[in-house]
Amino acid sequence: MTTIAKKKKDRVINRQRLSFGRRVQRDFQMNWKLYLLFLPVLAYFLVFKYAPMAGLVISFQDFKAARGIAGSKWVGMKHFINFFNDPFLPRLLRNTITIALSTLLFSFPSAIVLALLINELRSRKMSRMVQTISYIPHFISVVVVCGIIRDLVSRTGGVTMLLSTLFGMPVTNMLYEPNYFVPIYIVSDIWSNIGWNSIVYLSALTAIDQELYEAAKVDGANKWHQIIHVTIPCLIPTIVIMFILKVGKMFDVGYEKIMLLYTPLTYETADVINTYVYRRGFAENVNFSYSTAVGFFNSVVCFLLVFVTNRITRKMGGNSLW
Repeated sequence: MTTIAKKKKDRVINRQRLSFGRRVQRDFQMNWKLYLLFLPVLAYFLVFKYAPMAGLVISFQDFKAARGIAGSKWVGMKHFINFFNDPFLPRLLRNTITIALSTLLFSFPSAIVLALLINELRSRKMSRMVQTISYIPHFISVVVVCGIIRDLVSRTGGVTMLLSTLFGMPVTNMLYEPNYFVPIYIVSDIWSNIGWNSIVYLSALTAIDQELYEAAKVDGANKWHQIIHVTIPCLIPTIVIMFILKVGKMFDVGYEKIMLLYTPLTYETADVINTYVYRRGFAENVNFSYSTAVGFFNSVVCFLLVFVTNRITRKMGGNSLW
């Protein structure tokens, strides 16, 4: 064994012998500037994410604002049982899962496809223009986006008239038709977020070793074969991580957009857990405990989805969050 290799081995052994506290202390001394930069992020999560979790206790109480948490009556699992016995629960679960899976099936891969297409553009100017145009919708307010959608799919809207002319669809306000709600939601979601979501994949594409493409060319691979055998395999770790994070938000379907688009006529396909909880907890009858209990249930389900998905992806390909 060479002297250099022996010294490296001794350093590894010495690090392993150090206690956890000593290793943390040494790491802090070496990287204190990075820890200093991390402090604002840590403060944000402690104040706005973890501290409010103490309020989950009201999901086990009949919370009254005038009495406070300490003075409210303890009722145990009452609100959870009420939610599980709610006659609307099957519809809520069906709609939530349908919209979440549709988003996962269509919206998630669309960002990957866009990133691959942009990566193949040889003109730098054209690439920047396409990226800028695709990013813009993400920064438009949800209220404005929903207003545009309402105008386009109204009885005299451009989309309605176009579909009527090309496919003979009946001229009607599409937002009043339950069967049209999910397609409208998914298409608008792709339009709003495809560019922004592609940024992560574009960053991963820039890190791919160009020598891999040169080797593929030498082996006779055309552009399509390079994408299949070089680009996509190199993107797999990033895709897996983003997929796990996306699965973790399946039951947390954004209620803002749905609330701005749905009507009582489309509750059959549009009403999800979050919108129902909002109506039950705040709009129709103020019940903070019930809303907190359902939100708690949602969070537990999302955590289990992340845990299970992470475990499956780790066993299948070795890529995971932890």
